[in-house]
Amino acid sequence: MAGGTTPRGGLIEGINVTPLVDIMLVLLIIFMVTARLVDSPAVPLDLPKASQSEDVQTVFAVSITPAGELLVNGEATTDASLQDSARQALVKDPELRAVIQADGAVPHRRVIAVLDALKEAGLTRVAFGTVRPEPVEEGARVTP
Repeated sequence: MAGGTTPRGGLIEGINVTPLVDIMLVLLIIFMVTARLVDSPAVPLDLPKASQSEDVQTVFAVSITPAGELLVNGEATTDASLQDSARQALVKDPELRAVIQADGAVPHRRVIAVLDALKEAGLTRVAFGTVRPEPVEEGARVTP
């Protein structure tokens, strides 16, 4: 007979914990991946709304505050040091991606100047941070 010599209805001498360990490892991997995606900027910005925005893994975050202050990964920087920071980060990771998060009140020329500085540094994978607009109920008035 296949099954062993333990009598039915006897005491359980051991518990198989392999499925529990497998589940815990899968949950650990899921939490590690989602923790990187949930990374949000520490600077409060009024981002423009876009109907087709995507969640992008932020690796090199460039934020422009309403006052025009430039922040790289949450730390204040200047236009001159932006290129140096981008070059150094690009050397560490050739697949580096950047996200420009500019407040809606920032002039367009300021955003383009930052974009040009990143491209001059060799960073070609650049995205713009947006938020999804609130869904509009039918019959509600839309104010521009």
